[in-house]
Amino acid sequence: MKLVQKLMLLIILMMMSLKGFSQNDTVQSSIQLKKPIAKLVIKDLITGDGAKEELVITSDKIKLLEQKIVLKDSIITNLNSQIGNFNSIMSTKTDQLALSRELSEKLQADLKKQKLKTRLVGGVGIAVAVGILVIAK
Repeated sequence: MKLVQKLMLLIILMMMSLKGFSQNDTVQSSIQLKKPIAKLVIKDLITGDGAKEELVITSDKIKLLEQKIVLKDSIITNLNSQIGNFNSIMSTKTDQLALSRELSEKLQADLKKQKLKTRLVGGVGIAVAVGILVIAK
């Protein structure tokens, strides 16, 4: 029972002191500005709001430009890589062409040697056959 009485007393005391701890101003105070000053204050507030919006838009534009720069850098890197690949292909083709010419020249030289050997062997064979016929008669 004593606990209930203490709680009741505590609740009553809190209710009585509630107004003392309230955050509402008991005395309403307001500042009244003259018309020209009020107009200037409103003008400054509007200008400040416009500046804030402009700052947000400018920040968005800067982010967009940074993204464009990153995209352009990646495109440039890709194009440089393609140029490197094309240069390596061109050098490989040049090397293949030089090798093909070299092999063609060797083949022509070998063909000339083989024709000469064939003529010599053919000429020697005819000479041997004529020699055998002359000896046999």
